[in-house]
Amino acid sequence: MSAPRRIAFYLSCFPGGGLERVTLTLMSELLARGYQVDLVLERAQGDFLRYVPPAVRQITLQDGGKWTAWRHLTRVRPIDGLIQALAMLFGTHRHIPLKRLDSLVDYLRTHKPDILIAAAGRIPFLALWAKSIAGVSTAFVIAEHSTFSQRLDAFKADTAKHARLLFRKRLMRRLYRHADAVFAVSAGVADDIATVSGLARDTISVLYNPVVSPHLLRRAAEPPAFEWACEGGPPLILAVGRLAPEKGFDTLVEAFARLREAGRDARLLILGEGPERGRLEALIDEHGLAPFVALPGWADNPPSCLRASRLFVLSSRVEGLPVTLIEALACGTRIVATDCRSGPREILEDGQHGELVPVDDIEALAAAMMRVLNEPDAGMEARRRRAGDFGVEPAVDAYEQLIERVCR
Repeated sequence: MSAPRRIAFYLSCFPGGGLERVTLTLMSELLARGYQVDLVLERAQGDFLRYVPPAVRQITLQDGGKWTAWRHLTRVRPIDGLIQALAMLFGTHRHIPLKRLDSLVDYLRTHKPDILIAAAGRIPFLALWAKSIAGVSTAFVIAEHSTFSQRLDAFKADTAKHARLLFRKRLMRRLYRHADAVFAVSAGVADDIATVSGLARDTISVLYNPVVSPHLLRRAAEPPAFEWACEGGPPLILAVGRLAPEKGFDTLVEAFARLREAGRDARLLILGEGPERGRLEALIDEHGLAPFVALPGWADNPPSCLRASRLFVLSSRVEGLPVTLIEALACGTRIVATDCRSGPREILEDGQHGELVPVDDIEALAAAMMRVLNEPDAGMEARRRRAGDFGVEPAVDAYEQLIERVCR
């Protein structure tokens, strides 16, 4: 009898975002189906590390010499090596840091996973280079969780960030065709990646995130940890996500201020942590909203707060397939979401299961929130039925089919 396949997930770190929640679910489900699972991280950091199943082997890559790694890269991919050398020598940010590349090569040679699934940012490029250097038969798969072109547009005003993204776009067009498979978490993301990378659209699979499960519904039924989420107080508006510019929480706070100014009593709870905390706190103070808005950090059980909330708001500027939006559907919670590429329109079926508003439109967001808070709800069961399309079992079945296809 052959040994079970070993599946490696490669990420930069493991904070409490949607990508990490999806990865946790996949790892647990694949373990239950008899696979061996590795979690390979550039840095052993992140709020969700404590939730990694004990049976998952965790690998933290070690720092090494970037020029030694560059020599190894140049030997197998001379053009990539030349591009990297020019960028490093001239001190620009338009290169991919190589200091952990040799450690990733060592991992591949030592543990020889059957498949390496790489997601987010520079990670797919490092995975491809490491596989080329290691000379192993490991299947290399790229997972795309967000719309790259919209990120590119969002950072036009940030010269350094925009330059890095343009550099990555050029690498995508050169390197993505060497992957054994590329998949996206939504049709919108797949369309975008095809345009950005130059890959034929029919070569990019769509694998929905595994979100809805009996465990999720049991967690949603638990008492919420926050007093505001308990019954009896003013209507609660909930948002969940990393406190980062792409989540648009500044727009949400501004819209909530309009709501309060219009005389609507409500509270806003934003669960998450990130670099925008200081800016958001200043904005809350500027509008005198401190008694009505809370930023308590990450929560152990967001679904329990979703179930207890009158309204869930997704204010993002960029998304792929937002996990919390699907969880809100599963909990029956009413929804207002920005019509960003991609995910919300696809999940909500063109607005059948929630209100869609333009990105960064404060007045439209405030008006939609007011409508939902003031009008009766007749769509709870339809929302829950739609959530079933993102069930864990069919999603993991699709991942398993992909794994078996590329590992032949």
